[in-house]
Amino acid sequence: MQRLPLRPLTVSTKRAVPFGAWPSSLGADRVADGSVRLGGIALDGEYIYWVESRAAENGRLALVRKRTSDADAVHDVVPAPFSVRTRVHEYGGGAFTVHDGRVVFANDGDQQLYCVDTRQPSPWRQERLTDRSDLRFADLQIDPLRQRVICVGEKKCDEAEPENFIASVDLSSGAVSVLAAGADFYAFPRLNPSGDRLAFLRWNHPAMPWDATFLDVADVAPDGSLGPARTVAGGTDESIFQPAWSSVGELCFVSDRSGFSNLYCLGADGKARALVACDADFATPLWVFGLSTYAWLDEKTVACILQQSGLWSLGLLSGTSFETVATDLTELGMLFANHGRAFFVGGSAASAPALYAVDARGAIALFHRPSPDVLAEDAVSKPSPISFPTSGGAVAYGLLYQPCHPDCEGPASERPPLLVISHGGPTGSTSSALSLTTQFWTSRGFAVLDVNYRGSTGYGRAYRKALDGQWGIFDVDDCVAGARMLAEQGVVDSKRMAIRGSSAGGFTVLCALTFHDAFAAGASYYGVSDLEALAKDTHKFESRYLDTLIGPYPERRDLYEARSPIHATARLRCPVIFFQGLEDRVVPPAQAENMVAALRQRQIEAPLVTFPDEQHGFRRKENISRALDAELAFYRQIFRIVADVAND
Repeated sequence: MQRLPLRPLTVSTKRAVPFGAWPSSLGADRVADGSVRLGGIALDGEYIYWVESRAAENGRLALVRKRTSDADAVHDVVPAPFSVRTRVHEYGGGAFTVHDGRVVFANDGDQQLYCVDTRQPSPWRQERLTDRSDLRFADLQIDPLRQRVICVGEKKCDEAEPENFIASVDLSSGAVSVLAAGADFYAFPRLNPSGDRLAFLRWNHPAMPWDATFLDVADVAPDGSLGPARTVAGGTDESIFQPAWSSVGELCFVSDRSGFSNLYCLGADGKARALVACDADFATPLWVFGLSTYAWLDEKTVACILQQSGLWSLGLLSGTSFETVATDLTELGMLFANHGRAFFVGGSAASAPALYAVDARGAIALFHRPSPDVLAEDAVSKPSPISFPTSGGAVAYGLLYQPCHPDCEGPASERPPLLVISHGGPTGSTSSALSLTTQFWTSRGFAVLDVNYRGSTGYGRAYRKALDGQWGIFDVDDCVAGARMLAEQGVVDSKRMAIRGSSAGGFTVLCALTFHDAFAAGASYYGVSDLEALAKDTHKFESRYLDTLIGPYPERRDLYEARSPIHATARLRCPVIFFQGLEDRVVPPAQAENMVAALRQRQIEAPLVTFPDEQHGFRRKENISRALDAELAFYRQIFRIVADVAND
């Protein structure tokens, strides 16, 4: 069992205030203001484009650009109310592309494609390209040779699943044609530099893209149509990620065939060779389109990001030589390159995600920080990676954040309340970058344990696949085991432990509260309470996800019922607060509403906070703020923490 190091005794000048009652300058409004998320990146000539979420603008996803060569200001490419977002697979991604100053983007309001010519004087005009209310588009790439957009299309079908396909959209007429179809899902349609071959990924139910994918290549005819596709990698027990062409026409991709997602290149003989072979993952779960973990700085040098033991690092590959770049950044994503520099999103324990640049020598520079730091360094709780034993003799992992305040400390006789976080997915992982939401809790005297339970990414395929057939068991066991270890070591108060999570993490929360007695309270953000209802009523992308996580439905209906908290509410005896967007199509509102009704019937405290204008995940400033304030008030009530509200 891992024991946390004891801190040396020092004479403290801080005032003693009960844990959980510390006054904090980090209010919920400041968390919402500072929680700017950076999305897709595209490089075009001397400019870099990206998407950033703006909670203060009702969650609008703004498309912006900046020169890569100087300190030029950031400029909006499209004005409000345009929001650059696609809803293909509901989660979207890859919502814009740019080539020679021409931008094509998907607008959230109508899901149609629009064009903007940024070579013209601003303000730029937005011209509608498509007029197909039955179609949505994602993973866009401009084909300059044929003046079209190649992308993933999704067509609504009455009383049936949507149809997904590789689409071509003419840049003059907006006419849509089908290039490839027949599989349940597609991603990463990528043209080679000469424009005569197209690579793309496909997969079918019940697999998710991190389970089993196929990499196909097809010749592109002069008229733009595709010849017969050839499968060059992948299979039923292999996941492929991010096919990409080098400047000399070599096809590279990430595969987990070795047990870790490593980088490969396809040779002229059709055989793949590993460019980097190590116990690290160069892929991230394909929940959204447009992801990238590697790119060419020049013909010989590849910049890449990789995750090992839950933490990310930056690497440079030159020929057969691979070296990691020294940096304090531990959370990396969205890496793109041109003209000898790569740009990526990076964050650390002390800094929220921002845009950085790296060159072929490994020199890193901060390029753009979307919002100023709102916390002094001595007010930031930095995570300690921990591991702990769990059920079945396994080991699980997490990041522990201790309470932190520049002027306050807890009484010597008291231990802090613990808040365990179960991340969503469940295929995903915790983030080690500065999270204002986490600091919201630690600055008030809460300890936080962010758990990378079995099934999390960043530890190889075997650890990720450990949750297959065990969702609702192993993830729950690991959250409970981590909390109990901290309580046994006297790090936290065993009687004041709570658990929070969103989406799949919300399901883990409800299972932990229903089937275990470790926690005194919990918060479920748009979480799952009824697995059978979810299997019957969710979107196409995840409609067969539970086949792997639970078992095939309806053949294993018994497992769906046994693991659903809605069927075991008599075992849940502690208060739970629920947060739900009423426009959520991934986890419909009935999941929360039915659970709340069942608990209230048993006189269990179960507040339900709803947001009529939110979907799966909260994007509006006022809603983010309202949810955090309500959750804090809930825990303080349950744990009998009296705070000076005027100073908090």
